[in-house]
Parts: sequence; C-alpha cells; structure tokens
Amino acid sequence: MILETYTTEETYKIGEQLGREAKKGQVFCLTGDLGVGKTVFSKGFATGLGITQHISSPTYTIVHEYDEDKVPFYHFDVYRIEDVEEMEEIGYEEYFYSQGISLVEWADKIKEIIPQEAIWIKIEKDLEKGLEYRKITID
Repeated sequence: MILETYTTEETYKIGEQLGREAKKGQVFCLTGDLGVGKTVFSKGFATGLGITQHISSPTYTIVHEYDEDKVPFYHFDVYRIEDVEEMEEIGYEEYFYSQGISLVEWADKIKEIIPQEAIWIKIEKDLEKGLEYRKITID
C-alpha cells in the first residue's frame, strides 16, 4: 500500500490510524532518511494505541516502554546501534515476541533479527512535490 501526505499532520494521522488497527504481538518497522517524519509517525501511532504520555525518540536509550490502555507499547530507535549484539544485550526478543506492540525506527539496521511477519513502513520525501510531502509505503 502506498500513501501520500502533504503535511506533518497527515503523516501523524496515518500513524494514528495504523496504531488503532495494531494487534498484540505485532512488530512495525520504520525506515527512511533523517528528517522524513519517522518520529511524527511514531507519535501518531502511539496516539492510536491510546498512549497519552509524551512520545519522544529513544535515540540514546534504544527503547521506551509505555504500558497504558490496551497493550504495552515498545518504541525503539536503533539509529545508534552498531551491531546486532547490542540488541541482544537489551533483550530485544522479550519485546518482539511478547504480547506488546513494537515500533522500530531505523529497523533496516537490524533487519536480520526482525520477525518475518513484521510490517515494514518506508517514509520518503520528494522536495519537488513540496517540503512536507511524504510517500509512505506499507508492506
């Protein structure tokens, strides 16, 4: 599925809709360059899950855990991961194979450990179509 957005709010809303539809145990993988809107999408996704806490990118802690409403939410940012072994050290399997919902920013850096059934979301920008234009591909 390919979606296009022209504002930050539209990108947020697509994340929110996907969050509303998410099921226990699912893993969502976000990819895209710096500044394409992965964190905006993630904030919308968390809202869709019913999370009311402030959502920020967990760049330095790797994962933030939110345990509100219907299901635990695990928000990963693996931008700074140098090696898959670092994911093993934080016990990624306990998150990915739990009843919680995981959202992984920069997931392409650790694709060899991502569950096969994960949902991949690629966010791209095209400045020729506008500063806030985004193409969101969901596989």
